[in-house]
Amino acid sequence: MGILIRPVITEKASSDSELNNRFAFVVDRKANKIEIKKAIEELYGVNIDAIRTMVVPGKKKSRNTKNGVVSGNTGAYKKAIVEVRSGETIDLYSNI
Repeated sequence: MGILIRPVITEKASSDSELNNRFAFVVDRKANKIEIKKAIEELYGVNIDAIRTMVVPGKKKSRNTKNGVVSGNTGAYKKAIVEVRSGETIDLYSNI
């Protein structure tokens, strides 16, 4: 799938999936909510109640090296929070 890039597996996302049945994914910047919903329903076989999307901006990073301070930027990405119907779940660890 070109729309779904990877799931977000952090402490906050894991607790949100356990308590509220919501899952987070990094998606393509050009994808809209309808395309994201269709891709997740097709890939995981679940029914989706709601989708929230956000564009996470890049951040400036710098580090000290032998040659001095090296600075750069991290890339911006789009994140989708998907709420699945009650009683259904997405197994993110099955593809590992």
